[in-house]
Amino acid sequence: MSSTLPPQLTPGHPLLGLGYSAPSRTRPLIRLDGRVGTEASAAVAEEVPVALAYNNHPHVVMMATPADYEDFAVGFTLTEEIVPAPADITGCTVVPYSQGVEIQLVIPQDAADALANRGRQLVGRTGCGLCGVQTIADTLRPLRTVGRRAPIAAEALWRAEASLYGRQTLNQATGSVHAAAWAAPDGELRVVREDVGRHNALDKVLGALARAGTDPADGFIVMTSRASYELVQKATVAGVPLLAAVSRPTGLAIRLAEASGLTLVALLRGRTANIYANPAGVIFTPG
Repeated sequence: MSSTLPPQLTPGHPLLGLGYSAPSRTRPLIRLDGRVGTEASAAVAEEVPVALAYNNHPHVVMMATPADYEDFAVGFTLTEEIVPAPADITGCTVVPYSQGVEIQLVIPQDAADALANRGRQLVGRTGCGLCGVQTIADTLRPLRTVGRRAPIAAEALWRAEASLYGRQTLNQATGSVHAAAWAAPDGELRVVREDVGRHNALDKVLGALARAGTDPADGFIVMTSRASYELVQKATVAGVPLLAAVSRPTGLAIRLAEASGLTLVALLRGRTANIYANPAGVIFTPG
């Protein structure tokens, strides 16, 4: 893999320098409490694209915390039964690139040949929006710019979050699935979908809107999960102006939201939330 930047990466792109990220960083935010917003900061976990290559052939890209790379690579190689024993891994080199990290592993050639034969049949895991992608360049889609819409009132956020649990029928029965919802500007939930994968749930919502001929930009998205990279990417592709999540965001999600114009709200619980990117998308009273 070359360290040359793909054509769509320009100076200041939020994916640049990811190979050198720390596991967490402190980020500024606007803390909403009712209608009052005050400046604050919080630690945010990072995620970076990590490519695993065996005997110089790319296999898969996973989003991971930028720490303990060798442990991750060896554990993945063993649990995926690429080789049967740690001794079969004779090399493990971590190479940071401007776009992320590549871990180059050396395994017996017969194991590499077997992996190449099954590599085309990788199964996407519910917790990862990138499983089956083989190179970091495949993850670097051109950034989509979100068009400006009328800002969403804080009260609409509170209304949407308060309504969401009652619409999660599958989760109430199982306690094991995520929900995504599309809300009108006043916070009324119009479409709710559930899935074991958070990105799957969002895809279902966006698919339902597309089938109904509804423009996703006419409302906003609420998620029961953390706000991760692929959720922000999917929202921007659909033109959604605001994404709100009940858990925290990752650093990469924040950078993508900032660059695209998406308003990113997280820790949406009750009548409190944090605005991590583009706060002009929310109506609040500065504290």
